Amino acid sequence: MSSLSPTGSASPLGRPVELLQRLIRFDTTNPPGHERECISYIGQLLTDAGFEISLLGRSPDRPNLVARLKGRGDSPPLLLHGHADVVPAAEQDWEHPPFEGAIVDGYVWGRGALDMKGGIAMMLSALSRAKLEGLSLPGDVLLVLLSDEEAGSFNGARYLVENHPELFEGVRYAIGEFGGFSFPISGRRFYPIMVAEKHPCVLRAKVRGASGHGALSGRGSAVSRLAHLLRRLERQPLPVHVTPVARQTFSSVASSLPFPARMVFRLLVNPAMTARIIWLLGDRGKLFAPLFRNTANVTMIRGGDQINVIPSEVEIGLDCRLLPGYGPAHIIAELRAIIGGDVELEVVHYDPGPAEPDMGLFGTLSAVLRQADPEGVPVPMLLPAATDGRFFSRLGIQSYGFLPMRLPPDFAFYETIHGVNERVPVDALAFGAEVIYQLLQRFGEGGSGPWPLSPS
Repeated sequence: MSSLSPTGSASPLGRPVELLQRLIRFDTTNPPGHERECISYIGQLLTDAGFEISLLGRSPDRPNLVARLKGRGDSPPLLLHGHADVVPAAEQDWEHPPFEGAIVDGYVWGRGALDMKGGIAMMLSALSRAKLEGLSLPGDVLLVLLSDEEAGSFNGARYLVENHPELFEGVRYAIGEFGGFSFPISGRRFYPIMVAEKHPCVLRAKVRGASGHGALSGRGSAVSRLAHLLRRLERQPLPVHVTPVARQTFSSVASSLPFPARMVFRLLVNPAMTARIIWLLGDRGKLFAPLFRNTANVTMIRGGDQINVIPSEVEIGLDCRLLPGYGPAHIIAELRAIIGGDVELEVVHYDPGPAEPDMGLFGTLSAVLRQADPEGVPVPMLLPAATDGRFFSRLGIQSYGFLPMRLPPDFAFYETIHGVNERVPVDALAFGAEVIYQLLQRFGEGGSGPWPLSPS
């Protein structure tokens, strides 16, 4: 888009569907990002609506927007955070162009519809409505729209936390991605709310072996040994760990299901049965599996400089995701038990997070969801991926994945996030904007202490 001003005379701030369409049309693919035009467009909408905003960042091309709506001061400020960058959509066979924002069959199609321009649109709609109606907020609401989440947050959340921590003074709770969406199990509608996330850890492994001429036998070479390593990783899963969050999640799910599904989910949190139940659950089990294990996936392989030379060394990159309470030493020990001790393992990067969540706002989030959908069952959730919440946790802020959406039971949203044909139901955006608006009125009801993570 060449213009930063909204088309037409009426602002789309209060219309989340139209706003999402416009945001999708900014190509903020990361890398390289180039979030400036999208962030500036939102900034102009907020300025026109009477908000005071500031843009902060390492680079003018990758700014972060900060706005605040004042409240009564009866409660600590609530942080709303979202990211404007999206993952690539190039060289994918989409049914509708990924940066068009088309509405087809009741869905808004486009890259970022779910992750997470749709969430931004819902937040902006709720916040602008609160200002327009002069809503008396329990405390200040701090809106932060970020760059660079999809590539490590160096220019986004990490930059703000390390360079402008004063912006977040007094903030205890935040909402962001990813949770609050409906998820069907055995005919019941659950709303998993993310309260914890796995911690990213990047390892580099080096495999060494005999080098030689490409015309000779490659037995014992680094490449041959790499093949054995990959086979062992494929065949031998890492150990099962039932964390407090996972136990509470599936115990809560079990208590809301009829027999025999109730028994299946209770057995899922029995470490002696977890792997067997995951296998019996089939495709659904594949979704649950990362919640019970540290994971290590080979995502990069480098080796060899010349076609007729057998390389003496091959290097692989392992994308590891660690359960709360576990660190690099744990994943290295678990990998050693599978691949042996003759492979060199090195920690390249590790973003730690809290071992246990602060559940003080969970009751309020559950209440506003139940008000919107009395048949829904909110449950806490461990996210198998990572979000910007891990950086805000360094300031003592508990982030909840709370982008509320009531989704059709046959909509496999997890297949389109970061994939082909990402889309979001039009009705889900209106639902989410309303639930967030209700939260803005009630976030001061949060408890003063942690919510127990014990089975119900």
